[in-house]
Amino acid sequence: MPGPAVLEHHARRRVLAFGAVLIAASAAGCLPSGTRGGGPGIAGSGASGQPAVTASPTPSGPTLRPPIIPPTPTPRPTFLVYVVAKGDTLNTIAHKFGTTARSIAYWNRSTYPSLDPESAGYRPGLLKIGWTLSLVPNDVVDEQDLPEPSASAAEGA
Repeated sequence: MPGPAVLEHHARRRVLAFGAVLIAASAAGCLPSGTRGGGPGIAGSGASGQPAVTASPTPSGPTLRPPIIPPTPTPRPTFLVYVVAKGDTLNTIAHKFGTTARSIAYWNRSTYPSLDPESAGYRPGLLKIGWTLSLVPNDVVDEQDLPEPSASAAEGA
């Protein structure tokens, strides 16, 4: 036979379960108005010394969920536009902006086919005053992962 602690535990669980049924019935309007709201007759207020179980209001309607927000994409590099001045070379411009001459050539090969390192007409020493070169400061092109040259660069070769 189980000990007194086990019996008391089971009795307490039954009282709580019965109280939950009464609360549900009261909330559904199935009990007479005199027994709603935790008045006399609610389980748990008897000789066991348990406090009376009362219904608490619960929200109705759908459960709110946090919105699903897609991750922010990694921003693309911000290009700077540099206008070639007298005395500029790809090397001097690259040095000013923390990049390499070859990177500047790759970034501008579709606009100026003579700057395409992969073409037969590659002439890195040919810069004209007024050319606008796009470059990314403090960035270097990964020559192992290059995009394909544009059609205009392929035609100039």
